[in-house]
Amino acid sequence: MTYGKIPDDVIEAVRRHHDIVDTVSKYVHLSKNGKYMKGLCPFHSEKTPSFTVTPELQIFHCYGCGKTGNVIRFVEEIESYTFPEAVRVLAEEAGIPVTWANPDGSKPTAADTERSAVLEAHELTAKFYHYLLNNTQYGTEAKEYLRGRGFGDKLINQFMIGYAPEQWDTLSRFLTARNFDPSLMEKGGLLSAKSDGSGYVDRFRGRIMFPIWDRDGKVTAFAGRIIGDGQPKYLNSPETMLFTKSRTIYNLHHARPAIRKSKQVVLFEGYMDVIKSWSAGVKNGIATMGTALTEEHCSILARQAEEIVVCYDGDDAGQAAAMKSIPMLEGAGLRVMVAMLPKGKDPDEYITEYGPDDYLREVIDQPVTTTKFKLIYSRKNHILLKEEGRKNYLLEAAGIVAELDSAIEREVYLQELSREFNFPLEVLKQDCHIKHQELQKKKPGRDNNDNSWNNGRNENRRRSGPPVLMPAYTYVERRLLHVMMRDRDVAQTVHEKLGDAFNIEDHAALAAYLYAFYAQGYDPDAGRFIASLQDERLERTAAAILMMDGDFPFDDAILEADIQDIIKVPRFREIDRKKEEMMQAERAGDHLLAAQMLSEIITLERQLKGTT
Repeated sequence: MTYGKIPDDVIEAVRRHHDIVDTVSKYVHLSKNGKYMKGLCPFHSEKTPSFTVTPELQIFHCYGCGKTGNVIRFVEEIESYTFPEAVRVLAEEAGIPVTWANPDGSKPTAADTERSAVLEAHELTAKFYHYLLNNTQYGTEAKEYLRGRGFGDKLINQFMIGYAPEQWDTLSRFLTARNFDPSLMEKGGLLSAKSDGSGYVDRFRGRIMFPIWDRDGKVTAFAGRIIGDGQPKYLNSPETMLFTKSRTIYNLHHARPAIRKSKQVVLFEGYMDVIKSWSAGVKNGIATMGTALTEEHCSILARQAEEIVVCYDGDDAGQAAAMKSIPMLEGAGLRVMVAMLPKGKDPDEYITEYGPDDYLREVIDQPVTTTKFKLIYSRKNHILLKEEGRKNYLLEAAGIVAELDSAIEREVYLQELSREFNFPLEVLKQDCHIKHQELQKKKPGRDNNDNSWNNGRNENRRRSGPPVLMPAYTYVERRLLHVMMRDRDVAQTVHEKLGDAFNIEDHAALAAYLYAFYAQGYDPDAGRFIASLQDERLERTAAAILMMDGDFPFDDAILEADIQDIIKVPRFREIDRKKEEMMQAERAGDHLLAAQMLSEIITLERQLKGTT
């Protein structure tokens, strides 16, 4: 068995090397619950833990969103990798040589070849620009500029900062000399075609160059900053097969260890702020790349952290951007705080003026709640020296406080407003209460509501009324499959006596896959079997069956009874169908047809008794 180009023995070695509890614990806080480990699901927002890891079986399963699988699938889902990418990353961590690119001797696809070439070119370009900055006269002015901004050699080397000279063809000649196709380099965002079609020139010229890394630490794009006057001040690589702005988070690969340790991430507006803050001791800082925050960014960050501190510029544009980011980040399930910078300053400027110690103490370590930030932001829109301005601000402030679920928190903010404006607390509370009630009516069902599973973000999982009871044979089939996945001999007996005659389609498919799994000589191994399915729906079904309490009684007599119960189901259905046809015939006055149906029903019932 192979998975595309990856041999099965490699996948098995990767899976066995990585204990699922250790791997999942890097992302999820797990608590022991009997023979299971439980925690909040990293794949959807929830308040009550429904994410379960089974060390014995080396699988995970979420009873909320249905995500399931082994350690490879977990890494694939949590990091948004493809299956081959997840295997490769885990193999590299385990020290397993990545030698399976083309085990059958086949040539890589054209897309694979192009991507590899562009990736190699980016890595070489980053080293080339870095060399030019540090070791040639071209980079002298840029080096002086960086040092003037507080960038020492250690920081320059850490972030591989470089310089693209003013000449039109410095990089073009460098890449061409190394046999890179110029047209492909244009496609990859490193060169630009001349307007007359006579050749190619460097895309970046006269700029300090900042490599942009993907989540694996591979250079996939660049950001260039002009030194003197000129436009645009900042120039990023275009979107390519390597680089997508809506998914790229600058410095995530550097920041991930600190984020995992603290469960907190600091979000900046740009890479200069990230780098300068890193020098000040903020090792969990990241930024989006030349684009507004997206839902994809928020989703990626929510997998890495529990809390996010938004540290945007202190000017009006930065604060407006922070306001827009708050609901998106909260919607992804993150606890959001806001770092407050003096008006008009960005982190880079603040560190330069006040120093790193004050920056950490007064800005990063003292963020305000989103409610406090919204109140501060709201004040700017009202002239508080005038009575009308104060009134409008208090009305708006009451609406902001009303968004809070906690009555205690609402009370604290309202008392502050009452003291500051010498306004009756009871009046504020009354207005806030009315607004709070209106907001509650508009909210979707949340955690533990009767018509919602676990939280308000699972709209597609909501059900009304009591839970639907499964037919008895469904439980019998699930119990039988549970044992079959743990016992090869039971699976063999079921194969001989029942085959694929399960009544639930997914159960029949699982049985067929299981027969094939054992036929290839494998011993019972839940994680390996689930990985062999390569079908998300069947993986969820198999994991749910394996997570059943396995302490139920089971012996040869029960096995035989279960097989007979499953075999009888189609006959019971046939009897029910014929009874319905008999009743319809009687209502239509067709007594001859009704008698015929009755005779067939009696025959079927006798056959059933004969198998008892």
